[in-house]
Amino acid sequence: MGNPYQQTRFLLGTPDTRRAPPDRGAEVAFAGRSNAGKSSALNTITGQRSLARISKAPGRTREINFFQVTDDRRLVDLPGYGYAKVSRSTKSDWQKNIARYLETRHSLCGVILLMDIRHPLKDHDRQVLAWCRAAGLPTHVLLTKADKLKRGPASASLHKTQELLARLHPHASIQLFSSHTRSGTDTLQQVLNDWLGLEDPDNTTS
Repeated sequence: MGNPYQQTRFLLGTPDTRRAPPDRGAEVAFAGRSNAGKSSALNTITGQRSLARISKAPGRTREINFFQVTDDRRLVDLPGYGYAKVSRSTKSDWQKNIARYLETRHSLCGVILLMDIRHPLKDHDRQVLAWCRAAGLPTHVLLTKADKLKRGPASASLHKTQELLARLHPHASIQLFSSHTRSGTDTLQQVLNDWLGLEDPDNTTS
């Protein structure tokens, strides 16, 4: 099975947008609370075990990390938010940087918002949804770590979150996802393909 993301490579990390790559082309940002599974999702979608660094210590990613898919297409790992064991000033800086990026980055064509299926739609998640809605950004929610729940409870969480999401960001889409089992990878890849204008090698015609 082809994967248009398997050649993705780390480009650079920066604490703010002033040192970001040139604001051209198209990029998709991965946002979420600390330990929601952003790095794992990036590694899963690209088929690379260590593209994005995974840490057992929440709050470790403090920079905006840019990954190059093609010359003018990128995936972006935003700093995790909402972790209690960082200073108030650090939290404030993270929120300002995330907000600035979401509101001013012209090449940003969509946001993947990751939430632990067991703890969806916390306050900071709702704030990101509000930013995305105000900016008119396409948003796709991943309920991560779906393997932690049995099928019934996972489905119930999906439907409950979907109902709340319809009020917070009516045009946002949502799915279940597990980096551990790779469940939902194809759906996520199709969303990324659509936003970035990439073709699935398996669906191309000769």
